[in-house]
Amino acid sequence: MSGRNSDEPRFEPVEGGRSVVRGLLGFSTVAMLLAPGSAAIEQGRAAVIDLAAVTQSDSSGLALLIEWLSVALEAGRPLRYENIPAQLHQLARLSDVDALISENRFAGLEAGG
Repeated sequence: MSGRNSDEPRFEPVEGGRSVVRGLLGFSTVAMLLAPGSAAIEQGRAAVIDLAAVTQSDSSGLALLIEWLSVALEAGRPLRYENIPAQLHQLARLSDVDALISENRFAGLEAGG
């Protein structure tokens, strides 16, 4: 069977400031998503990131979501995650960072100092 593997990671801006992450969020794949996701956040094309199409994740996937929150905060851009997979929620709870990704603390945050 040829074509795209369903676990192949992709970051896809869709419309209206929304983006979708697809595939595996793991140690060997998150580096491929960091730059396109960060750029989309900085440009306002990823105020909402839908994670429903994430097939599997580990702690590096959680680290990626936290890094994107940092990018949004630095850029003064809102960022909210939707459809966070149960596996990522569990990792976030175990790491005591669930509030960061679940409560979307940076949504609507104004830049300034």
